[in-house]
Amino acid sequence: MAENNMVDKERYLDEIEDSIRTIGVLTSGGDAPGMNAAIRAVVRRALSKGLKVRGIRRGYHGLLKEEIIDLSARDVSDIIQRGGTVLQTARCKSMRTEEGQQKAAAICKKYGIDGLVVIGGDGSFAGAQKLANLGVNTIGVPGTIDLDIACTDYTIGFDTAVNTAMEAIDKVRDTSTSHERCSVIEVMGRDAGYLALWCGIANGAERILMPEEQDFDEKTLIEDIMENKKRGKKNYIIINAEGIGDSMNMAKRIEAATGIETRATILGHMQRGGSPTCKDRVYASVMGAMAVDLLCQGKTNRVVGYKDGEFVDYDIEEALAMKKTISEYQYNIAKSLAI
Repeated sequence: MAENNMVDKERYLDEIEDSIRTIGVLTSGGDAPGMNAAIRAVVRRALSKGLKVRGIRRGYHGLLKEEIIDLSARDVSDIIQRGGTVLQTARCKSMRTEEGQQKAAAICKKYGIDGLVVIGGDGSFAGAQKLANLGVNTIGVPGTIDLDIACTDYTIGFDTAVNTAMEAIDKVRDTSTSHERCSVIEVMGRDAGYLALWCGIANGAERILMPEEQDFDEKTLIEDIMENKKRGKKNYIIINAEGIGDSMNMAKRIEAATGIETRATILGHMQRGGSPTCKDRVYASVMGAMAVDLLCQGKTNRVVGYKDGEFVDYDIEEALAMKKTISEYQYNIAKSLAI
């Protein structure tokens, strides 16, 4: 009896896998180091299962323009170590409209794409959800340096971006110390402060400014700078999140109020580039392969995530409804270490 059940289960899984013959893959929104590792994993995992793979250039924009190519194992050779995305990416306002969504679903069907892997952030997942509702089997893979997707503890690109920023801030501190300056260093992260928090702790910053912080007072910040100067401190590093911004004007105000030479450094898009770290290569590879496996299991409208040490998947609607906050404990530690 048990053997019959096992045979039936294997036959059922084979039937599901047979229903997926061609998988499409695209990268959408901001690029992130490790996206190429995810693309490579999607392609090779699918090919190992006897499936065809089609790459879609320039995200949803390219899908609507039918910029669709066949991908072989050789096409994704020697890309795992490269930053950016070989499929390129773009923003697409048309995917926010019902007309654009229906057109995208029709194009997927036209090209025989039975399953679609979308590598990107929350906005990309919202588009994937619309396609799933229109009958396109869709799996999202979190790719964003901002670490702002609530359903996962890890997003592709964050580890590389935070290490890039950390190394740059170390260099700024060297020259800031030489000139006894105050430095306002702005990191990316859009409306999330995770890059700022991690860099603040890793670089031993005196102050971290994040959108999530409720009690930021520039007057108090200036008083603290003056107190540090009295104690003989040779530099003062402020990590400023992109969501706070205004770094140039902030530096001018600090200099005017303290008399201490103050410079602003905006790290900008350098944080998006560069060869991905080992973690970004490995985790992105696992997530890309898992997306293919989920499609072959007959799943759709799901997001791959990493939670509590395990790779998991969530319903896209559930994932988009989740809220993510900065760890108050980690932030308090950062403040205590900066005394």
